[in-house]
Amino acid sequence: MAVSDDTIGIGELARLAGLPVRTVRFYCDEGVLQPRRSAGGHRRFDQAAVERLRLVRRLRALGLGLAAITRVLAGERALAEAVAAERAAVDAEMAALAWRRASLRAVEEAAPAERAARLDLLAVVERGGGAAYEAVREFWRELMVAPMPPRRLEDFVDGMVPVPPADPTPGQVVAYAELVVMAADRPLVRRLRERGKANAPHIADEAALLGGIAEACAMAAPDVRGGLDPRPGPALDRLVGAYAEARGGPDTPEFRRRLRTRILADDVPEVRRYWRLRGEVTGDPLTLGAVHEWLVKALAAPV
Repeated sequence: MAVSDDTIGIGELARLAGLPVRTVRFYCDEGVLQPRRSAGGHRRFDQAAVERLRLVRRLRALGLGLAAITRVLAGERALAEAVAAERAAVDAEMAALAWRRASLRAVEEAAPAERAARLDLLAVVERGGGAAYEAVREFWRELMVAPMPPRRLEDFVDGMVPVPPADPTPGQVVAYAELVVMAADRPLVRRLRERGKANAPHIADEAALLGGIAEACAMAAPDVRGGLDPRPGPALDRLVGAYAEARGGPDTPEFRRRLRTRILADDVPEVRRYWRLRGEVTGDPLTLGAVHEWLVKALAAPV
């Protein structure tokens, strides 16, 4: 192929781009640059190669790989898309490092006699990966013994399971690890499922009941956050109404008395602990479980 006079050699290209000649050769060999050949077999480049090579240098400085850069130069991928993908990868790497740092501090801060056990505990949430998060989500899916539309089920699970913090404290890492260990407790899962199966025949619509409980808790949350004592009101009426509708009975003083007895009988210490740990992970002790407990206490409050 004939080479026009406005081309430049590899040495001139390297000088204009601010790179060593060997680096330019490497980019040519990797297909990042497409040189022409002179009659003597020497690499020759058009003037646009200077800006292309400068772009390569800048993107490499940002950490982009040659494969991604080659796609950008070929027009197969937008520059903004490639940069966004690299930024997302850096975010994930930084989150993993933050989790690792918090885990190391958690071991350092443990009493000498407890460090071996702390290491074993933290092994279940190494790097705060998605496997730990999914394990806790599966725990709640298993507990739903009544049929529920898939989307409603996933919405419910979303509200129950905290996302691993991106920049956790040592305490948050330990609390999350304890959640994962709890989720793997098969005897606990069996006990909770048995309780759910016993209640299921008395509940007409599990999804509606859970939705009503969530609404009641949202209504009561300001009072709980404000430190008010449990008391009757619209939030409690919404809670009782949800249970009454699910069980097909009227909201009466007798129903409220039996409802409180039934809820207290179903109380499981591990579930209370779950909500405490969830509050430690999120940094907000006002969990759904804490508000529901406040409402149950309100059932016994005088009108």
